[in-house]
Amino acid sequence: MEIEQYKLKLQEEFEEVTKELETVGRLTNAQTGDWEAKETEMDEATPMQDPNESADAQEEYGINRGINDELEVRYREIRAALKRIDEGIFGICEECGEEIEPDRLEANPAARTCKAHME
Repeated sequence: MEIEQYKLKLQEEFEEVTKELETVGRLTNAQTGDWEAKETEMDEATPMQDPNESADAQEEYGINRGINDELEVRYREIRAALKRIDEGIFGICEECGEEIEPDRLEANPAARTCKAHME
């Protein structure tokens, strides 16, 4: 696979991850790629919060936060890979400077290291 194909694959995944993030969070810093989980909106018509509604909202926020945090990691990995493409250093292991194996990049185009230096 050539770099342009990796770039296209990464851009497509970036769009998907961004859409998923927007369902559970909001972008708080475009430069760093920081996202924050959305809080569940409570029914404002009821003067006193129903304890069950409050518990449900807390639970939903916890779920959103977990999903947000996982997607945010992938969002940043993809952004970093696209930046490496722009800088002309895509596919080079950050640990040893050798080329990352094609099958590793096929499986994960955002990979930063070769197989020998996988985390």
